[in-house]
Amino acid sequence: MNISNTQNITNTQSIMDKIDLGPTDSIQLMFAKLQLAQAQMCKSQAEAYINKIQNNQKEQKECSEMISQARALQNKAKKENKPVEMPQDMIDYFKKHGLTFDTSGNDNSHSKDEWDINIKSLTNFQDSLGTTTQTDMVFLQDFLGQYNSFLQGANAAIKQSNETLQLLARG
Repeated sequence: MNISNTQNITNTQSIMDKIDLGPTDSIQLMFAKLQLAQAQMCKSQAEAYINKIQNNQKEQKECSEMISQARALQNKAKKENKPVEMPQDMIDYFKKHGLTFDTSGNDNSHSKDEWDINIKSLTNFQDSLGTTTQTDMVFLQDFLGQYNSFLQGANAAIKQSNETLQLLARG
């Protein structure tokens, strides 16, 4: 058994310890607790993916703004027919994300063609963010499906336990 499975069991047990369905001498209620614990774990995983997706979307927006700014600078270089300086915030953005940008001439001034390289780097980064977001959404949907399944299992077990108790009470 690997470490993540061991941690999963510990997390499941700690969650189950917090779930109170009354006396759990019944197998149905013990199963319901397990199902509810699994649902809670899926919910936590789904929340983590939601946060990751929101952060990626925020980063995509910032990248889109950088692309717009780079295109405006490229148009300026084209119109003036001379290199245009890359702003420091854009340089910092490229460096922060490990993106390549034109460094010919060992300066931060770029011609229209050099801006093509910079814009391509930004659009590739934006595309990778989009791909990551789509993949994360697939995982999110999976965890939500599992969450719903576990809740249905718990509800069915509780219902079955209640029906058993009613039958016993009637004699």
